[in-house]
Amino acid sequence: MALKQSMNLSQNLVITPQLQQAIKLLQMSRLELESAVRSELEENPILEETQDLKEEDLKRTKEAATDLEGPVDNQNNTQDPRKQDEFEWESYFEQNQKPPKDFSSGNEEIMNYENVMTTTQSLHDYLVWQIQMNGFSDHEERAADALLAYMDEDGYVKTPLEQIAQDEEIPIEDLEDTLSMIQEFDPPGVGARDLKECLLIQARHLEEDTTDLVHIIQNHIKDLEKRNYDAIAKAMGKDIREIVEICKIIYAMEPKPGRAYHENDTHYVTPDVYVYKIGDDFVVSLNEDGLPRLKISNFYKNVLKGGGANKQETDYIQDKLKSAVWLIKSIHQRQRTIYKVAEAIVKRQREFFEKGAAFLKPMVLRDIAGDIGMHESTVSRVTTAKYMHSPQGIYELKYFFNSGISATDGGDALASESVKLKIKDLIAKEDPKSPLSDQKIAEMLKRDGVDIARRTVAKYREMLKILPSSQRKKIY
Repeated sequence: MALKQSMNLSQNLVITPQLQQAIKLLQMSRLELESAVRSELEENPILEETQDLKEEDLKRTKEAATDLEGPVDNQNNTQDPRKQDEFEWESYFEQNQKPPKDFSSGNEEIMNYENVMTTTQSLHDYLVWQIQMNGFSDHEERAADALLAYMDEDGYVKTPLEQIAQDEEIPIEDLEDTLSMIQEFDPPGVGARDLKECLLIQARHLEEDTTDLVHIIQNHIKDLEKRNYDAIAKAMGKDIREIVEICKIIYAMEPKPGRAYHENDTHYVTPDVYVYKIGDDFVVSLNEDGLPRLKISNFYKNVLKGGGANKQETDYIQDKLKSAVWLIKSIHQRQRTIYKVAEAIVKRQREFFEKGAAFLKPMVLRDIAGDIGMHESTVSRVTTAKYMHSPQGIYELKYFFNSGISATDGGDALASESVKLKIKDLIAKEDPKSPLSDQKIAEMLKRDGVDIARRTVAKYREMLKILPSSQRKKIY
């Protein structure tokens, strides 16, 4: 075996740290971007935030970019994304020179009630309060604390008592006795170990004869789920009308006793772009409110020009200056790309913005990528966690990308979201006593010009969280 030296020439794609940063910023949500910029402002002394971006700030940033990247080669600037001509500094200045709106003027005594802090009582706190009011002994309180620790947010204790007794070193008899007392607490059904026990606990709270009701819960829980009243009536030897009335009582029970104590925090969405209708045209506008306006620090720029810094200080300032310039450029590039994608979406989905979701057209990432001259992966990153405010409401940009369902007459395909709306509308208008099966819905859609299979109808129905026909049926 001989050692040899050889040379070969090949091309490799090298992702620079700056390009990695640009890609990372591109796929960030608005909240993540604001957090990242705030973090960079704290770490980088070269970066400064300003309320009003002036022309001199633009000039300083432009000069810094030129010093770092060298003179611009106009012939190659389309191939090298780092060339300065690709970055529209004037556009960046015009986009950010307007100061943020000041809403502080006027009557400052008016309270903003949306900012008032409120607290809600959790299920755990409510049960602890009931334990204290019932005068539990020390060993009962210890067992109750252990049971509450293993209780989920719906009010169920799904961990076997044997395991709790072993883990917490508490006699299982104490756990069983204490659990039976907790099951008498409010809300009814709390402390159950499964759905059947939860319904039985609630049945005990009813002030009427519950013999038949308890029998159905204990022996026909599967038929209850399927609304198979005939099987229950036949097994119990009773009239189906009587069975239906008993089942109505069971259906009115709460399968998740702790649901009322769930913390339902409201999450507000801040749109990245706005779409307005002006005359006959739709206009796209970027939402710049809340995004920090960045500039290069004049102090550190003068330090470099003055030459008073040593090599270590100069290298540090140069490194931070490069990072600051690339952050400013990456943020502007991100905003410009979002604008291009939003504008392309509006052009392709004009009927949606005029008439609503029923007129959404099939569209894939490749369509928009071709329109704006970018790669599909870039479009995918741009549309992730980005939102558009339109005359039809607020939608995530990914909402507009749908697969197509063929038309039976050979016409234009329909978007899957439009088909879902048709399915939802058909089910909303059905006869509750004779609900539409998936096959029937598929046949009705085909008559309406939509070529769709039964299994596709079933898939869309499940995505809409609509029960199958057997569970939607109401006899009386």
